[in-house]
Amino acid sequence: MTCQQHTHYENLHQVTHPLLQHKLSLLRDKDTSCKSFRALVFEITVLLAYEATKNLAMESKIIQTPIKEMQTPVLAGKKAVVLPILRAGIPMVDAFLTLMPSARVGHIGLYRDEETFEPHCYYFKMPKNSEDRQVFVCDPMLATGGSAVETINRLKQAHIHNLVFICIVAAPIGVENLLGHHPDVTIYTASLDEGLNAQGYIVPGLGDAGDRLFGTK
Repeated sequence: MTCQQHTHYENLHQVTHPLLQHKLSLLRDKDTSCKSFRALVFEITVLLAYEATKNLAMESKIIQTPIKEMQTPVLAGKKAVVLPILRAGIPMVDAFLTLMPSARVGHIGLYRDEETFEPHCYYFKMPKNSEDRQVFVCDPMLATGGSAVETINRLKQAHIHNLVFICIVAAPIGVENLLGHHPDVTIYTASLDEGLNAQGYIVPGLGDAGDRLFGTK
């Protein structure tokens, strides 16, 4: 799978595989139905997750094949954690679980203050011993980066530091905000878009991911 590292953002990786980019084009189309949008988010996340898990720790194990005994690589350490940012990150969880059925799942809920526009956490629950696990934070969109930064803040306050952020589309200001506050976090995305409009939507983007996923627009 093709993965492009942006020289300006050392920890930003854009996955440019043809299948992923084709599915992203369908996802952006305003005429794509709610049902198809959900399916595409799942499929795109599977491809992003495949790339984002390439550095998982491995160890050797002896097994018996039908032919002979052999030493073979298996995943090492505690099961990884998938952490969706509610609500738009929820459909991305099953994509990760397709590849890692034994992964644990945490949840974080944030809302934005209407006056200050600052994100506030209203729900945060992680599996036990998450400080020893690889955590994949999922949100379809990285716009201003406020929710992403607050999520990583919460995780680090809980002594969780092995973090990867997965999004489908990102705006440069969101990437700069997240990596400016947390330069140790790695970001995987399908696209680094142009920027944000006056309403805070990613341009060209794909609209409001939550509304399109759940039919609430």
